[in-house]
Amino acid sequence: MTEFDFLLETDRVRDWVAAVAQRPTRVLALANQKGGVGKTTTAINLGASFAELGISVLLVDLDPQGNAGTGTGLTRGERYPSSFDILLREIAVEKAVRPTALEHLRVVPASLDLVGAEMELADDAQRLFRLRTALKAWIAEHQAHGYVLLDCPPSLSLLTRNALAAADGVLVPLQCEFFALEGLSQLLQTIAHIQEGDNTDLALQGVVLTMFDHRNNLSGQVEADVRHHLQAQVLQTMIPRNVRVSEAPSHGQPALLYDRQCAGALAYRSLAREILKMDADTMREAAA
Repeated sequence: MTEFDFLLETDRVRDWVAAVAQRPTRVLALANQKGGVGKTTTAINLGASFAELGISVLLVDLDPQGNAGTGTGLTRGERYPSSFDILLREIAVEKAVRPTALEHLRVVPASLDLVGAEMELADDAQRLFRLRTALKAWIAEHQAHGYVLLDCPPSLSLLTRNALAAADGVLVPLQCEFFALEGLSQLLQTIAHIQEGDNTDLALQGVVLTMFDHRNNLSGQVEADVRHHLQAQVLQTMIPRNVRVSEAPSHGQPALLYDRQCAGALAYRSLAREILKMDADTMREAAA
């Protein structure tokens, strides 16, 4: 099955969406300690692609740069309260939620205050679980069905570890470039460490290849290398290099609003469907 076949199977997609609606909200952390791998772009556009299908999505920005807010159209003045206030001031998640142009996509923005979060939480015995506590309360209160997407900073900092401690699964964007696998082993070790202690329910959702350029032989070589090393952990859908996806954040829009038919928007819609299928299959196996 090719990556875009997921867009064509309308009846099956409806079944997957219906299955997701039967379970509590699932929390996915998008993490990679390397910068520039398409992590925030993936968080925004995956969230938008879920929302397009009518699935409730809360995108939580944990990166002090605040790019998830920019890419969903929030002004600087709309970023307070922020994820910093949830983590450090222990305000309710609902107070930091902001709407977007997509009905089913909402955002908790980030602010530069997060730069000092690690220092402020240094002496707190519960510092790894601040986000998990807040999200559990929000999910229980709203009885939500859908996804919470956690956009992590490009590091294995306390903020990323908070996300991993709060998440049900981890999605790792990995760019199709020469040093693609460099540093990935450290991230996988961190995930394993969290699984052994702080969050035994954490699972690896998979690795998604980004910035794929079919005109470039190197992209194909990197893909083959990554799939050889990680095998089934690599998702089928690959995200191509795409000018329209790169332009979309400057207009404060996900790619599917900026140019619905561009290659990048189609790929992210395919990725959403692939993850839906994975989750529906997991639910079906658990019920058997």
